Amino acid sequence: QLVESGGGLVQAGGSLRLSCAASEGTFSTHTVGWFCQAPGKDRGFVSAISLSGMNTYHAVSVKGRFTIARDNAKIKEYLQMNTLKPEDTAVYYCAAAAKNNGLGVLVDLYDYWGQGTQVTVSS
Repeated sequence: QLVESGGGLVQAGGSLRLSCAASEGTFSTHTVGWFCQAPGKDRGFVSAISLSGMNTYHAVSVKGRFTIARDNAKIKEYLQMNTLKPEDTAVYYCAAAAKNNGLGVLVDLYDYWGQGTQVTVSS
C-alpha cells in the first residue's frame, strides 16, 4: 500500500529526494512520516507531517537538512534530504497513520509501512 523510491548512493554533502506513493484509503488518513533503520539499530523517527501539511516535525539530527512534504491530490509524500552525511546511511521507510497521532515519533503509532529504500552516503 506504500511504495518508496528515490534512494541511492550519494557523496557526503549531496542531496536525494525520496518519494512514497500510496493507494487511496491508506494515505488519505492522517499523519504520514519517514523512519530509517541502519544495520544493527532499531528503526528510528526522521520526520512527520500532518494531514493538512501545515505541521511538520523533524528529528534533531536532520532538522535544517531534511524537508518533508505531501501532495494529497497525488497521494504522495516526499522527503528532501540535503547536506547528507555518512551517518544518514540507512534504509528509509515511509509510514502512514490511520488517525491523528500528533506527529508521533514512535513506530507503533503508524499503521501502514512501505518496504523501504536504501540510502547510502559515502564520505
